[in-house]
Amino acid sequence: MARQEAAVSVPERGALVFDPAVRKVGQYQGKAGPYAMLRPVGGGREWEADPSKIRPATSAERLSAEVTAANKRALDRP
Repeated sequence: MARQEAAVSVPERGALVFDPAVRKVGQYQGKAGPYAMLRPVGGGREWEADPSKIRPATSAERLSAEVTAANKRALDRP
């Protein structure tokens, strides 16, 4: 009997995903070697995440990340 492999869904570039290792929402940028590359909502330095652990962000997580990014932009204005 053949063993079935679990289908791992690859997010689209720009999709918002949750990384439980750092408890943050990030925009999926793609893969680099064995890692998923995520960028903070609103921009910033990318980080490496385990692609088997990330998941689509919930509505509440997306809203929270977008509000945080908007507040940061407002504070950065001259």
